[in-house]
Amino acid sequence: MPLIVVMEDDAATRTLVASVLRKDGYDVLSADNGLSGLELVRQNKPDLVISDVQMPVMDGFAMLQALRADPAILATPVVLLTSLQERAHMRIGMTSGADDYITKPFRPGELREAAAAQLNKRHMQAAVQVMTVEAAVQAALEEQKQHLGRLYEKKLAAELSDKWPAADASGQDEKFSNATVLFVDVLNYAGLAEKLSSTELSDVVRQFYNNAGDTVHLFGARHMQFVGEGLMVVFVDSTDTTSVNHGLRAARAALGLIDSAKRVQQFLNSHFPGQRLPRFDVSVALNSGPVALARLADPLHGSVQILPVGDTVSATLLLQKQAHKAGWRIAASVAMLRGVTGAVNTGGRALVSLPGRTAAIDAAELLGLALA
Repeated sequence: MPLIVVMEDDAATRTLVASVLRKDGYDVLSADNGLSGLELVRQNKPDLVISDVQMPVMDGFAMLQALRADPAILATPVVLLTSLQERAHMRIGMTSGADDYITKPFRPGELREAAAAQLNKRHMQAAVQVMTVEAAVQAALEEQKQHLGRLYEKKLAAELSDKWPAADASGQDEKFSNATVLFVDVLNYAGLAEKLSSTELSDVVRQFYNNAGDTVHLFGARHMQFVGEGLMVVFVDSTDTTSVNHGLRAARAALGLIDSAKRVQQFLNSHFPGQRLPRFDVSVALNSGPVALARLADPLHGSVQILPVGDTVSATLLLQKQAHKAGWRIAASVAMLRGVTGAVNTGGRALVSLPGRTAAIDAAELLGLALA
């Protein structure tokens, strides 16, 4: 079983952390200060370290610095425990080499999720290797684009019905205990609409959404629908994608959408030279959690609409708006990132306040795949 070293000077907290981890089947060694804990790490080469920040003899930051400087143990993942009043410590810890953090007081479930995410790194890194390399992705997108072409736009509803079956024949809503929601929005849309004719704007939008539809379909989307100028996509685990989980497929799709936006900008440059058009760009948000696909019947026309609902969905929409203000091209909630730990590279991390919600969402900027 995986071995975890816990460093915590508070005896009650140390006992709680150790008991939760042992209940999940992990072997646990404990220390009441950073120096003793560091010696346990050097002697036992654990799979994970969980350490408090404020400790006597050697605090968590000094321990982390010493651990990262020792070639024999420098790759050991470290999760820091900080209080809500120590947000400055949180930022220092993440820039000093910590892999994750948990704020006190914490729920046992948060501890379990953080530990499982770090111990899952090797598995996720192996999963990255089975992902399509960039050249193959580009080739597949081009092939899809040629195949669908104008037919994609004219028969969008039919294509979506075929590719992303919205519900089973029983007429019941579909409920997923864990899914990943992706929301992408076109930036500067109003500025482009002001500068281009409706026909020209239609060509530009088609360039992006043809590629966007192909991209999310390529990575196994379960459901897709337009929300204003934006696009919402739901990814779930399914029998035909057992090698790669829904979070990793959603992350790869998000990176593909950024590439699609770059190609649209090239289209603008070549078709509208000399015009001072706003730059075509998109921003993406990713979030994981419970999602339901609700069936909404239209008795007048006899049709059925599928609507993704739940707090995970609404939080994703809000996260995209706030993350764009922060300058992040792809924002991912930590709830989503913990499912792909070790498979992606991230940048800045922050508690993002969302309008209308009492609690901020812990999120980070997704930069790319951590290719092995």
